[in-house]
Amino acid sequence: MAVEPLSQQEIEDRLAELPGWSLEGDRIARSYRLGSHFAATAMVVHIAQVQEELDHHSDLTLGYNTVSLTVNTHSVGGAVTALDFDLALRVEALAAAHGAR
Repeated sequence: MAVEPLSQQEIEDRLAELPGWSLEGDRIARSYRLGSHFAATAMVVHIAQVQEELDHHSDLTLGYNTVSLTVNTHSVGGAVTALDFDLALRVEALAAAHGAR
């Protein structure tokens, strides 16, 4: 099945179901704060595992106690697709387990 860019309305509807996520240019984005650098690093490793499983990778940034992601789909010219929201939902699920807020 081919991956297609989502319409602006589809993006807005899906973002409404993902508190903390926003549209930044041609990407969806979210930052998380964690209790320590070690906790943030563990979350980055966990996100990397999910990205490998999905074969869909974000720009992922590790700060002292923060993790930030920006996601779009390069194979459709950098547009936002359902793949991006699949990744965001998986990250949201694991973020809670890491104590991210």
